[in-house]
Amino acid sequence: MVAKISLALKKYKVLKCLFLSWCVLLAHQSAAKVVIGIVDKTKNDTFYQQAFKGCLHFGREHPEIECKYDGPKDFQDIRSQTMAINRLIDQGIDGLIVATTDSQHLVTHSLMALKSKNIPVITFDSDLLEKHQQYRLTYVGSNNFDFGVALGEQVKKLTNKANNTICIQSGHHTTPNLNKRIAGVRYALSEQAKTKLTGKNGWREDSRCPMFSLGKREKSLEQLMSLLNTDNPPIFLAVAGFAQFNPHYVNALGPYKQMIENKDIIIVSADTEEIQLNVLSRGLSSANIGQNPFEMGRLSTKLMHDYILYNKKPTQSHYYTDFHYCTKNNASTCTINY
Repeated sequence: MVAKISLALKKYKVLKCLFLSWCVLLAHQSAAKVVIGIVDKTKNDTFYQQAFKGCLHFGREHPEIECKYDGPKDFQDIRSQTMAINRLIDQGIDGLIVATTDSQHLVTHSLMALKSKNIPVITFDSDLLEKHQQYRLTYVGSNNFDFGVALGEQVKKLTNKANNTICIQSGHHTTPNLNKRIAGVRYALSEQAKTKLTGKNGWREDSRCPMFSLGKREKSLEQLMSLLNTDNPPIFLAVAGFAQFNPHYVNALGPYKQMIENKDIIIVSADTEEIQLNVLSRGLSSANIGQNPFEMGRLSTKLMHDYILYNKKPTQSHYYTDFHYCTKNNASTCTINY
């Protein structure tokens, strides 16, 4: 009997010890959050907000993860972006997920400091230039050259003219992903990617273009309207949402609806945010090609989680996400916005 009581006490002590150890471990885990910063090119852009939601989605399944979101508020500004990153560094982050606006500025003013502190970086949507990629673990997002090719091929389907003039609208002139898209568009139209189109294969660029809007919504719409208010408007191709994020776009484009339907005016835009699909369903855009920002944020967070907690490095230098095609006819079903 004494032996049984003694054995029972030993089991109790062991179980108590295990229970207390588990509680301590649980308390430690709940207290020691892994803080991941997400910094975009334009904070109030729903595209980047979807990427942040991808981080939050992963965090709900992994409560040890905390996501912090920051970036330039209204438009693509290279200094505001690095200031946002440096704020997060001061607050304390364990990893950074960032969409590059200017590769050199980003490296010089933020990423070198992160590297010295052993804080890992993953780029999404817009990668660093190849010469700077030592400062990040991997890239998650569209293959931006291929995305540009897709945009160019879509434009070709909308015109049957032998000779066409096009205007490409971009954001910041140094932004790596947008420049790759421009190169892809040019390659699709004329089989060359490095210089402005001058007539090969029947395609040339308007003398005023490319137009650089810095992602400013008012400026983007003004640039579009300046082209439409000419005698022979060029085909308009935006390599990101830009003008279509302007709440005045619908009213401004209303008078041109019939011309868009008749293909006298052709407007093609990258991205398929909810506000853009509303524009498309009203017949105020010819076509949109969208990306998957939610998955960019989710997968980037997963890769960062695995690296920080388990020292598991990404196996690829680039993780490419898919894109999709939207027209007026399938605007309600072509994608999901989170």
